[in-house]
Amino acid sequence: MITPMRSLLRILSLLILAVQECRTVCVDPNAQAHNEIQSEAVVGNPMKLTCISCMKREEIEAVTRVNWYYKPKDSRDFRQHIFLYDSRPQDLEGPWKGRLMWNGSKDMQDVSISITNVTMNDTGSYECVVHRTFYFNLYTPTFSINITINLVVRETEIRDSTAVYSEIMMYVLLVFLTFWLLVEMIYCYRKISKSDEQAQDTAY
Repeated sequence: MITPMRSLLRILSLLILAVQECRTVCVDPNAQAHNEIQSEAVVGNPMKLTCISCMKREEIEAVTRVNWYYKPKDSRDFRQHIFLYDSRPQDLEGPWKGRLMWNGSKDMQDVSISITNVTMNDTGSYECVVHRTFYFNLYTPTFSINITINLVVRETEIRDSTAVYSEIMMYVLLVFLTFWLLVEMIYCYRKISKSDEQAQDTAY
């Protein structure tokens, strides 16, 4: 006969095995966006430049090299090399030095960087170039992808009208619920008081 304790231990063991078998799921937000992202930032705030390149075969050894470039607004030909990941993050010399931080993952599927203190001059296009070499026996295929982030920097945050409307409705709902709760408390109090009075009259 299986005791409840033994059943509990069996369930816990299955849960532990399930957790051990779990793998990180990589979701590529650029798959349907033609590798181009529109984004906004506010002056003085940090900003993450998201670049994700999922690996379909994680069990195959791969070496990843990532280059980040910046292209000023309305510039067609000029672009500046601002960040490099080649075995380790490398903050390159230039006006961006000290303002960029590596924000990627250990498995090198998320190869994002962050701007620590956004300025108005940061408006422009950021290009993330991922070059990956796979090692499978004697075969070493390569893979490259370019993701462009068009960043617009604003002095103040522009709030979405839908978010403002939702916030107003939330406060209206809170006020209504508070009023309704107060009415219910008064009603219950009066009902209890009336019951006590009837009980006292019956006792006498």
